[in-house]
Amino acid sequence: MTVHLVGAGPGDPDLLTVRAAALLARAEVVVSDRPSTDPVVALAPASAERILVGKAPGRPALPQDEVARLLVELGRGGREVVRLKSGDPFVAARGGEEALALQAAGVAFTVVPGISAGLAAPAFAGIPVHVRQRSRVVTVLAGNSDPEYPGEIDWDALARLGGTIVVLTGRSRLRRIAGWLLAAGMPPETPLAAISAAGRAGRQRTVRGTLAALPPRLDPPVTFVIGDVAAIDLDWFADARSETVAETGAEAPIADDGGAPRAHP
Repeated sequence: MTVHLVGAGPGDPDLLTVRAAALLARAEVVVSDRPSTDPVVALAPASAERILVGKAPGRPALPQDEVARLLVELGRGGREVVRLKSGDPFVAARGGEEALALQAAGVAFTVVPGISAGLAAPAFAGIPVHVRQRSRVVTVLAGNSDPEYPGEIDWDALARLGGTIVVLTGRSRLRRIAGWLLAAGMPPETPLAAISAAGRAGRQRTVRGTLAALPPRLDPPVTFVIGDVAAIDLDWFADARSETVAETGAEAPIADDGGAPRAHP
């Protein structure tokens, strides 16, 4: 049968594509980084096998190479398999790696794009990532645990580029990114916003700070926005599901985590 790499969007079932919802409704196996209680995962039939490959209490996430092998094995098993990916499968979700593994193994697969948290979270927080008068460039940075990560990006060029930077990563990585941007010359007063659980009923929070005074830690998933537009507050989602915290944070970025960015030639 087929393995479907499906973008689950930022987490609200209302934001799924029609195609994604239809595939979930007839799935025989659902492979997800989210628990079976997640509202998107819950759309699958009760009879569908649910396989959690993300973190769970007392258990780390399944390594990526093992996830790829699992998908190949399931794809050869004759059942309809939905691999749920947060946001969009090919944007900071490692869906590309899984698609390459399936293709190399000769397993049929499809890709269903989803709404990336890099766009959805700022929108729910009332932050337009692109405003011609204030930001003509949007850069998306994905988290990476590779110790060589600082050298993969020309931070000087990124700081000069300006515009909007959307960061899809954990809190500790954000502190390092902020430190690298400051070291590259980005102004310390550059606005920064942290959006937690975007669009999720009763859970969404938006906290604002600056590059030099980071917002406090929020419950994951969190999306960070850096740039002038992060100070914009189009208060369209102000209902019981959203909370904007007016106070800013004061946590300092990490200036040097032991691996300073290397200069690019």
